[in-house]
Amino acid sequence: MITTCGSVLRSFARALTGPRAEPVLMFVEGAAGEGKSHLLQELADLPDAPEPARRWWRCGAGGGPSEEDGHRPEATLWLVDDVHRADEDELRRLRGVLEGLGPGSAAAVTYRPEEIEVPGLPLGGTPMTYPGRLTVLTNRLAPWDEERVRRAAAESLGGSGCTAEAVTRLHERTGGVPRVVVDLLAMVREQWPAFTGTAVEVDAAGVPPRLAELVLSRTHAVPPEHRPVVWAAAVLDGPAGRDELTAVSGLGAGTGAGALLRALEGAALAELGEGRYGFAVPLAASAVRATLPGPVRQDLHRRAANVLSRRQPVDWAAVAGHHRAAGEGHRWLRAVERAAESAEASGRHEQAITLLERTLALPGLPPQARARLAPLLARNAVTGLRSDQTVEVLAQIVQDAALPPAVRGELRLDLGLMLCNQMGRSHEGWQVLEVAAGELRDVRSVLAARAMAALVTPYWPGVSVDVHRGWLIQAVAAADDSGDAAMRTAVLANHVGLAMSCADAEAWELVEQLPVQSTDPACLRQAARGLCNAADSAVWLGFYERGADLLAAGRDLSARSGAPYTEHSAMGTRLLQQWWTGRWLGLDKRCEDFVAATADMPFIASDAYVVRGLLAVAQGDWGEARSWLSQQGTFGTEKLPVPLGAAAAGAVIRLALARQEVTAAAEHARAAWKVVADKGVWPWAAELAPWAVEALARAGDGAGAHTMVRNFAQGLGWRDAPAARAALVWSRAVLTETEAEASAEGRRSGLLEAATLYGEAAAAYGELPRPYSQALTTEGAARCAIAADTEGAPDAEGASSGPVPDAEAASRPAPAPEEDAILPVLAELESCAQRFTDLGAVWDAARARALLRTRQPVRKGRPPGRPSHADQLSPREEEVAQLAVSGLTNREIAATLHLSPRTVEQHIAGAMRKTGALSRRDLAHRLDATP
Repeated sequence: MITTCGSVLRSFARALTGPRAEPVLMFVEGAAGEGKSHLLQELADLPDAPEPARRWWRCGAGGGPSEEDGHRPEATLWLVDDVHRADEDELRRLRGVLEGLGPGSAAAVTYRPEEIEVPGLPLGGTPMTYPGRLTVLTNRLAPWDEERVRRAAAESLGGSGCTAEAVTRLHERTGGVPRVVVDLLAMVREQWPAFTGTAVEVDAAGVPPRLAELVLSRTHAVPPEHRPVVWAAAVLDGPAGRDELTAVSGLGAGTGAGALLRALEGAALAELGEGRYGFAVPLAASAVRATLPGPVRQDLHRRAANVLSRRQPVDWAAVAGHHRAAGEGHRWLRAVERAAESAEASGRHEQAITLLERTLALPGLPPQARARLAPLLARNAVTGLRSDQTVEVLAQIVQDAALPPAVRGELRLDLGLMLCNQMGRSHEGWQVLEVAAGELRDVRSVLAARAMAALVTPYWPGVSVDVHRGWLIQAVAAADDSGDAAMRTAVLANHVGLAMSCADAEAWELVEQLPVQSTDPACLRQAARGLCNAADSAVWLGFYERGADLLAAGRDLSARSGAPYTEHSAMGTRLLQQWWTGRWLGLDKRCEDFVAATADMPFIASDAYVVRGLLAVAQGDWGEARSWLSQQGTFGTEKLPVPLGAAAAGAVIRLALARQEVTAAAEHARAAWKVVADKGVWPWAAELAPWAVEALARAGDGAGAHTMVRNFAQGLGWRDAPAARAALVWSRAVLTETEAEASAEGRRSGLLEAATLYGEAAAAYGELPRPYSQALTTEGAARCAIAADTEGAPDAEGASSGPVPDAEAASRPAPAPEEDAILPVLAELESCAQRFTDLGAVWDAARARALLRTRQPVRKGRPPGRPSHADQLSPREEEVAQLAVSGLTNREIAATLHLSPRTVEQHIAGAMRKTGALSRRDLAHRLDATP
């Protein structure tokens, strides 16, 4: 059986300590480096054999016990290592010892099966007489699996260097042989701290000396006339058939077959599968290749390229590598091209990009080859996912004056698309696309239409929607002239995005025109992009159910048609949809996972950054919120698509208002509003408008706030944009509330009007549904209603009391009969606070409950004064503590809960005293541990 060291130990211990204590003989076979000696040491440490009874025997080292030692009266544990090194005399003595094992005695015998003289007979060709009472076991050690390699890498390199890519490569190259894994990890560790966990870095570490010495000694033991078959295996660097090895070696069929037998007998090569041969440890091939003279090595690579080109399917990347190593430049470049085309056709865009980047980065590449390969790279990079390295390569290539104009225009087009879509450098990308459209207009109408279609996309800041509509007219005409179905679909996909973003009446009809049943893969990829464009725009408009259906269809079609960039973009849309529809459970983790998965190209995860920031605002984690909303410094927020930038700006303005940084909030509001106004796609103002209007109104710029609301209303016009229409009513409510608060006359009527508007907004959000926005506007309605009711009711001094500055500083009487009208408002506010809690909006829930306490009636039957909570946190202490550990300052908590900073300080001190916390960080752990 094949087993691990642990199972060997368990089976041996069971046999050794069984009730009858019969003698036990265990053969343990394992290839070099698989841990046989280590296993013997663990057997020696078993507690069931006393120290004097352990006897070590290392074969081939000289000496060793005699046959009589097997008849010792006391129980003995024999630990026999490396039987494959024993000569005939030593084997004879060992057989005598093993045949004479007495009760309670045991022996473990290890050997390399590939090096024993007679295959299958570790004790030589002379038969051994096994006593009837002797239990004989055989175990074969197995290499480590990838998980065990991962644990070893984590121990050696730490978490940062132990990437999945590095672990997979370590396992592949070492074959999981423990000794080789450990030795290679030691070499990788020498690269620290430069090692970043890539497969390339693992390969660059080299071959461990112990492995190199073993494989070279075995190769040298093969007769010189037969060694070429080992060299052939080293050049092929993977499992190969007998005929392939013979062809690459250059030996004749008869000689090649005999050479393979000699290599197998000497363990220079191993059988890796039925009829497949190579090195037991793949990394060993590198050591053999390094010893070959250049001319010999080139001949081997030339023959290897010819052999591999006859395999089906052909691995053109491997063929290209052999042609290059053979010095066949023209054949190398043609094979690279075929490899990239094959990878592109099967959706392996990353593989194509890596190969083409490395090839195009080489100096001295012929212009004709550059002109063929560069468009392949650009096409794969636009469709797939890639870092800025591709952008740099393309940016250099388009400067090559020797390129044909059509090729240069095509490269410039793809460069512009990457700059806009994948790098977030929209201003630069827009300029590149305009140049490309001009270059291609007269030479390639299909690509000219593609460039014009890209200029239809409205998401990027700095260009008016009217400009996009102008490009749409030109793109449609160019696509029709080209007669290319895929290009017409590409233009239609961007037309869908533009129309849906602007809430044009034709948008939904355009979606129906996408050829989702086409048999042309290029058409399907464009249709998938159109569906995802429509889904994203629909979600921003507030059509969440229809958007979800489009998104599901778009993601499915993207996966089936091989469009990973579109598929990843759709993931961001899904996060936005989950945020707005209140599916917050685990949403923070989903955002963080998406960001981590796209670390090489963070712009594609911009949706995830913003959603994670919005969650942090609601949860009161304001430090984290600013970090996420600023994209954690990966790129400037001014590069965000307009709707996403507006949403992020709204959250930043809200934070500034909560911190009473009114001037900064107003400045930010004006700047963000200008971006949306310059674009002219007014539904995208929905996530910005309420906060921007409040910022200007509270900063004393009432005229500016009125202009915002008026422009928002006029820009929306008749358009069917539910989220924006709800936001418009919300903005009017905010403006009415702030004006009423600042008014000496008509204050109460203004507040009641604001409450009505907030209620209308809450109803509109409830229809979408958007539970968080509904709760915020419901809170606004309650806030205005309570303020209006307070405004109309004289306090004990006969004057209007206004908001209570510190809810802990006053003891309130039971409500008078005239207060009955406010009770439904308080009930709605209590329900609103619970909705915040259910969502996980800690900060909002605390604020709503603080507002509730300003008018909540005292419960009947409770004695006057404050309730006693002894050593348990009071509800207010727990509320303050939760906000404190989320990161809010005392002043921010005070503003949220209508308390004085001094009262907040007292509550935090009380919470720390009762929980035994030593700091705010410690307080977080104590609160988590509280049942």
